[in-house]
Amino acid sequence: MPVELVRAAALTDEVPYAYGAIARGLLFTAGACPLDAGGEVAHVGDVAAQAALVMDNLVEALTAAGCGLSDVVKSTVYVASADREDLVSAWHVVRERFGEHDAPSTLLGVAALGFEGQLVEVEAVAVLP
Repeated sequence: MPVELVRAAALTDEVPYAYGAIARGLLFTAGACPLDAGGEVAHVGDVAAQAALVMDNLVEALTAAGCGLSDVVKSTVYVASADREDLVSAWHVVRERFGEHDAPSTLLGVAALGFEGQLVEVEAVAVLP
């Protein structure tokens, strides 16, 4: 099932994502966390390194359901920081991993995330193939 990314002519095209996505047969992922194979938070204090591991873990969750990043119709990126530079650092890693597939996404700075030392989490909605 293909993902149809929606562009809105009345809204600016100066954002690095589509404004909406249309799909049926959806997968909703839990938030991917920067946990290593042993279940420990990795790269404590390093937003970009945590974001990279989070994206690796998100890809694994999508793969387990038969999906990939190109099947994502919406993502949400959470960064435990009030510093805009931290948010942008995480965002650059996430956007790079999605490549040309610029599905809608929301980037949020939050007070805290679930694991001690966790700075980044990404959840996604994907269309099942």
